Amino acid sequence: MGKGGEKGGEAGEAEAQIRFYTWEEIQKHNLRTDKWLVIERKVYNVTKWANRHPGGHRVISHCAGEDATDAFQAFHINPTLVQKFLKPLLIGELAPGEPSQDRDKNSQLVEDFRTLRKTAEDMNLFRANPLFFSLYFGHIIAMEVLAWLMVSYFGTGWITTLILACILTTSQTQAGWLQHDFGHLSVFKKSSWNHIVHKFIIGHLKGASANWWNHRHFQHHAKPNIFKKDPDVNMLHIFVLGDTQPVEYGKKKLKYLPYNHQHEYFFLSEYLPRTLPFPPNASPPFQPLLCTERAKGSWELQCAEPDAQKANTNGQVDFEINVYPSSNGKDENSSEKFLESHWFVWVTQMNHIPMEIDCEKHRDWLSSQVAATCNIEQSFFNDWFTGHLNFQIEHHLFPTMPRHNFWKVKPLVKSLCAKYGVQYEEKPLGKAFVDIIG
Repeated sequence: MGKGGEKGGEAGEAEAQIRFYTWEEIQKHNLRTDKWLVIERKVYNVTKWANRHPGGHRVISHCAGEDATDAFQAFHINPTLVQKFLKPLLIGELAPGEPSQDRDKNSQLVEDFRTLRKTAEDMNLFRANPLFFSLYFGHIIAMEVLAWLMVSYFGTGWITTLILACILTTSQTQAGWLQHDFGHLSVFKKSSWNHIVHKFIIGHLKGASANWWNHRHFQHHAKPNIFKKDPDVNMLHIFVLGDTQPVEYGKKKLKYLPYNHQHEYFFLSEYLPRTLPFPPNASPPFQPLLCTERAKGSWELQCAEPDAQKANTNGQVDFEINVYPSSNGKDENSSEKFLESHWFVWVTQMNHIPMEIDCEKHRDWLSSQVAATCNIEQSFFNDWFTGHLNFQIEHHLFPTMPRHNFWKVKPLVKSLCAKYGVQYEEKPLGKAFVDIIG
């Protein structure tokens, strides 16, 4: 009786310490030095934790003052483990009378989307097929080996150079899609295994920084096409995007470049970043894969994010990357980078650039992701050519889902969008390319 009474007293005391907050109060804590967020009605103060966040401080800061439940579920493959880190940050809960969603979001739509996610989990759509990724990696290695064998047997004549450029372009682009899979933790059940393979592929096959990729790419996924939050639409005054930015530039009379010709110099910009020493913190399509050559086969890369600068005291990371032999001024690597740049830029831009690009509107997860993304029609070629990024909507809704399962969840997503009048856009590959220019 006594022990039971003590336990009951302790439980009652703990309950009395729970603080309740309204959305009005929570939304005030969205500053750089004061960040709160809500996950499943629990309120967390992440101000100090943000700088230690493995995904970078910015991605978690973008959700400050909001309900981050869906973003939290989307990015973590083991939420139970992550909850251990959240527990010390817990400061209270939403007041009983407060809705679970902030800013007049459609609570029924949000609940239906979470039900859809649970259905996908029950269908094992978040479980990767080892054979798929093994064969995929195998076909990349096969092309790399073939390229070296061609150099060994046929030398570096012009015909061989052209064939090599095509083979290496294909292998390097496909390696780019593969590192994307591991970066999103969509292959192995354990995060650590995904991170290890991701660092190998992006570091040794692509010559880029895994930390840089993580810190930028997850910002894009958290807030796609949102100015000041999505680094992919920060064009450094090179392009103006969407309907809002051109008006803003016009009012301020900003004219760094002739923007009425941006659809023409877009083609030039695709190649230059891979060959000229632009600042490494440039945004797509100025991809910061650029480094300064220090010695043959050795390149140096300045990380774009302060969080990523952990390799040494200079904030620089060294990588050994493939530099293929050349003679008589004929450089297969240069040709490969030219072709790969075009392949990469066209595929990555076609899903987002033609869509809505604007300031933060605080939409629910489904609506915000679908408004900023579009799909490309499915076919065996399109799936392979784009690394399954033709299922961009499904990828953005469920970034940890293995890509070979996107087609299975697609009908459920389309049905939910139709139920709530959310536009689900899908187009042919050719039209997607044309729309970039438009």
